[in-house]
Amino acid sequence: MEELAGKADIKSRAKDKTATLTTQAKDTALHAKEQMQHKVAELAHQAQDKTPEPVRQKAAAARSDLARRAATVAEAVEHKTPEPVRDKAQQVTQAARHRPGALLAAGAVVLLALVMARRTRRHR
Repeated sequence: MEELAGKADIKSRAKDKTATLTTQAKDTALHAKEQMQHKVAELAHQAQDKTPEPVRQKAAAARSDLARRAATVAEAVEHKTPEPVRDKAQQVTQAARHRPGALLAAGAVVLLALVMARRTRRHR
């Protein structure tokens, strides 16, 4: 009887230890994420401070020009794309928003296929 009680105690201690370690790992990951975000923001500010004003102005102008051109292209593509294709693209977009992991997996598969195709062409 004592052996069974000892085994049950070991299981509960293992569960408690697992919960404790999981909490510690989550806390550590959250802390590391916060530190990384802080460091990235700090480096971005340093880079911005070191960038001369004329360069920043040109970059801002280039960004707005690029955004304008992208909007023009998007509008042209939308007008030329058949309705069934637009509907399907909208469905895919909604599915990707609800299941980003599936989109990430599909992207990884496509990337892997491209890498393999490129390797195959090089060895010919």
